[in-house]
Amino acid sequence: MRSPALLRLLAVGATSLALSACVSLLPKTKPAHLYRFGQPVSADAVATPMGAVGVFRTNATFQREAAGDRLLTITGGKAAYVAETRWVAPAAVLWDEAVVAAFDADAGPVRLIARGEPASAAYVLRLDVRNFEAHYDQGPKAPPLVVVRVRAAMTGATDRGLVGEKLFEKRIRAGDNRVSAIVPAYDRAVSEVLAEVVAWTNENAKPT
Repeated sequence: MRSPALLRLLAVGATSLALSACVSLLPKTKPAHLYRFGQPVSADAVATPMGAVGVFRTNATFQREAAGDRLLTITGGKAAYVAETRWVAPAAVLWDEAVVAAFDADAGPVRLIARGEPASAAYVLRLDVRNFEAHYDQGPKAPPLVVVRVRAAMTGATDRGLVGEKLFEKRIRAGDNRVSAIVPAYDRAVSEVLAEVVAWTNENAKPT
């Protein structure tokens, strides 16, 4: 006859064996590779005097399918996401950071004013990201075309009268059909479209 202590030891061993068997049956997933777009503000940009014309950037929309941390692709009208690849943060968040960095790095008259900041704004700027995706327009194995399309609208802060609106678009062909080549195409498209947005905002924001 086995002792109670021995029975308890056998029971613990059986439980451990069962748990180890359960763990071994769990599916193994490959870790996602993380990427980002948008350039950090340089030390020279931080030292640049702030603009004299305050512009408040209001809440806007970002293409819903691409707003998360996955890279959206379009092939023949079908949408899909790049496997095992993620942005380091949601694309909408990285976009917001890129917008702020672009204005901070510019020596023009416009100064972006954040919500809650104790400063007056003469204008309100809205940036709606309509498209933020990679198009496989030449077949699923060819380098895709990264498309970034943004609608900008600026109004007066007091009367809300429309000052100007414009659609900006950049199409950058990736150097290869690899993520390591597609991400730089996103980065270049964002940089170039924001450079045009900043220049347009500076042109339309007149000192009051």
